[in-house]
Order: sequence, then structure tokens, then C-alpha cells
Amino acid sequence: MSQNEYKSVTHCIFDMDGLLLNTEYLYTEAFNRITKRYEKEFTWEHKAKIMGFQTKAVAQTVIEMLSLPMTVEEFTNEVVDAYQELFPTASLMPGAERLLRHLKQNNIPIALATSSSKENFELKSQRWTDVFDLFDHKVLGSSDPEVINGKPAPDIFLIAAKRFSDNPDPSKCLVFEDAPNGVKAALSAGMQVVMVPDPMLPKSYIENPTLIINSLEEFHPELFGLPSFSA
Repeated sequence: MSQNEYKSVTHCIFDMDGLLLNTEYLYTEAFNRITKRYEKEFTWEHKAKIMGFQTKAVAQTVIEMLSLPMTVEEFTNEVVDAYQELFPTASLMPGAERLLRHLKQNNIPIALATSSSKENFELKSQRWTDVFDLFDHKVLGSSDPEVINGKPAPDIFLIAAKRFSDNPDPSKCLVFEDAPNGVKAALSAGMQVVMVPDPMLPKSYIENPTLIINSLEEFHPELFGLPSFSA
């Protein structure tokens, strides 16, 4: 796509896991602590299918994919214990803080739209509250009563857009995502989407994002009519 094929936007909406915070490997470690007891391994092929799912759907799908002899409740309780230990170690992804601060300084409204629950969000973000305080608002999908359907349904992004004070048209919102389900959700919401896929994500899962980049450090805001980084 050439530069003039991108449409100008006024608002930005960000996913969190794997995009702003380097948490995807923490999920893998937490799941494998459980699955390896049953001599099963949770791999990238499995991960690609559930990225962006709400908490309950994650447990259900992992149990089904790996035929684990557990209930959703048992899996969830165990994995939550692992999260308590692992999530507070999460670090920021390259370019994340720079981009968020740049948009904030230039008065571009920004929102967070994560499938995380409130508890998990707080565990992951506790070292980075000054960065997450930059958002105009946050939609925490697994805890938000308005988010009925998780990604790849568009609900979370439409709700994030609606909660901006000026309620912009979805076409004026640019979504940043790392996950295939998130890309589908953004496109279904009628939004453009910048995808920053994990290098381990199988290419077959990448479907039609507006723009693909290797890192948020590579993003050029002016492509979408946003203020450019000062030299």
C-alpha cells in the first residue's frame, strides 16, 4: 500500500499484551507449567489461535486443544497462581513509551483496549503506571460488562471508540495490534490496523492488516495524518 492509500485518523486505540508489554512468553510459561504435567506442550500454533481471547475462552480453548483432563475452573485457578508470580516482571516493548508520549504530547486521544481482566492488567502494568496513566481511558475486556464478545468480534474496539469524549466515527480510529484475532476485530469494527506481529507468529495467521511493521519503533505517524516525530 502506498502512503496515499492510508486514510487520516484522529484517535488511536492500543492492544496491550505483546504490543505494549512483552507478556506473550509469560503466558506461554504459565500454560506450560500446567500442560507439561500431562506431557503436552503449548506451542506457537496453539497461541496464535487464542491471542486476544477473553480469560474464560482462553482456558476453555487450551483445555480442548490439548485434551487436558481438567475443568475450566481448575485450569483458571492454577494459571492465576502462575500469573501472580510472572506478570509483575513484564517489560515494555521497544518504541511503546515513545509513541504513547508523542501522541499524548500532541493531543491525540488514545485508549487501551485489552482482553485482560482488571486483576491481570494491574499485575502486568504495576511497574509502568506512569505510561498507562497516559491513556484517556481503558477498556479491560474480561472485566468490562459492556464487552459481551471477545476478539475477533469488534466489540472492544467499538466500545473504546464510543468512550472517547467526542465519540469519533470508527473510520477515524487507528488500532495497534500484535494478534491475528485483534486484527480481525479492528477490521470488523471498520478501523485501520497497524500490526506488529511477534517474529514467532506463523505467517499463515497474518490476514490483511492495513500496515505491518516489525516494531513500534518503525511506526511513522504521518502515514495516517498524525503529527510526525520531531527530528
